[in-house]
Formats: sequence, structure tokens, C-alpha cells
Amino acid sequence: MKRLSRKQVIVSMNGDNKTKFMKNSSNHVANLNKALKNIKSDIMVNFIHQEQSGVTIVTNKVAFPLDLQTIKQHVKTANNIEAEEVKISELSQSKLYLKITGIPYLGEFTNTHINSDYVEDIIKKNYIFNNITLASRPHIIKVSSKLDIAIIWLDIWNIQSESKAKSLINRYFNVGSFITTI
Repeated sequence: MKRLSRKQVIVSMNGDNKTKFMKNSSNHVANLNKALKNIKSDIMVNFIHQEQSGVTIVTNKVAFPLDLQTIKQHVKTANNIEAEEVKISELSQSKLYLKITGIPYLGEFTNTHINSDYVEDIIKKNYIFNNITLASRPHIIKVSSKLDIAIIWLDIWNIQSESKAKSLINRYFNVGSFITTI
């Protein structure tokens, strides 16, 4: 993956919204540029591309809070988009990984090993991950052939102050009857 730029605005949205939004991406670029011009911003949108967790809007300069608010407003009011599924726009700063330990390798009440979808579902349901956006699918590694414990590696988007990651480090949460650690 290419190195991130502060000129990229990440807009998290589900797959249906992403598909609908990308069908008219050239119109969105033009409309975003008009909206930014109306607020007398010198930021211009160069292009929009699709990511795993949403879309990335690439600008000519680093966006300021008013620019981000304008972009967010445009995306949420776009036709056919479910606004409640669109998360706050943010500037990409860094990609950081976290490790979750103490999670069982086999799913509870099943004999099948856990997968990325299962881990993503756990993350969506747990409140400590509310402001977290995954940068890629979780990676699952079995600790050893004799133990039924896995290590989960999460790549998350983090802001410059690393406050998102700091809020998760050394936190505990339940996965079924197991207590896991980040």
C-alpha cells in the first residue's frame, strides 16, 4: 500500500453506500469542489477512490476542519446514501497495528476456527471500538498447535496524537466467556 498522505480524507461507510457513492464519483468531485469554493476554501478535490472501509477523497492541500465539515455534509446528503452509516470524515495520519490476545481460536459452541468476519463482528459490537476504523481485515494467528488460543492483529487508522490507539492499549473486553487484552 502506498504511504498515506495528509491530503487524504477518509470517509468510512458500508459496502452498499460505497458502491452507490463510487458510481457517481466524477459528479461528487465536481460538487465537492463547488461546495468548497462556496465556503471560499482553497482546497480542491483531485479524485475519489474506493478503500476497504469506505472511500478516500484526495485533495490538493491538507483540509482544515471547515473543509472536513463541508466534505462530510456533502457525502451524507448524497443521493441514495444512508447517512447514519457514514462515519465522520477525518484526515489520515497513520496506520497503526494492535494485538489482541486471549481470544479462543475456535468459535464458542462450534468446532470451526474464527475468521476475520467473526472478529469484525466482535469489534462492531464492543463499545471500546466505537471510534476505530479498520485499515485492513484482521489477521488471525493460532498461538501453537497445542493451544486453542489465537492472536489477532488489527490495523487501524490513527490520528497524529495517537489518541485512538492510546485509548485501546491495555484494555480488556469479553469475547463470550473469555477476557481478552489489547
